[in-house]
Amino acid sequence: MNKVMLYGRLGADPEVKYSSSGTAIANLRVATSEKYKDEEKTEWHRCVAFGRQAEIIGEYMQKGNPILIEDGRLQTRDWEDRDGNTRRTTEVIINRFQFISSPRQEKTEPKKVLGPDDVQIPDDDIPF
Repeated sequence: MNKVMLYGRLGADPEVKYSSSGTAIANLRVATSEKYKDEEKTEWHRCVAFGRQAEIIGEYMQKGNPILIEDGRLQTRDWEDRDGNTRRTTEVIINRFQFISSPRQEKTEPKKVLGPDDVQIPDDDIPF
């Protein structure tokens, strides 16, 4: 069985390209982290989505967004770099994913931190 499930954050904006037949292909870099005592270890995963899923990811996802890849599979492929050297990479092919928060959320104003002059306490609540 070849099944992958990941929960992480995008390390960069998705790169969406189209094949010669017009199929959308989205390439994602997803970071997953785990903590052990005082150390945090981050793993980077190359992920690929195709078709309508790729278009949706490209339209709504951006760097830093959390993503849950519910159903994926590992695929290893060989390719040649510019110098003609054969390279190998392993990718997660996304079959099903979920947005974890609202896509492309607008930045909101930070919540105001109240100071002593901002708090109004009724006189009968003062303990002295």
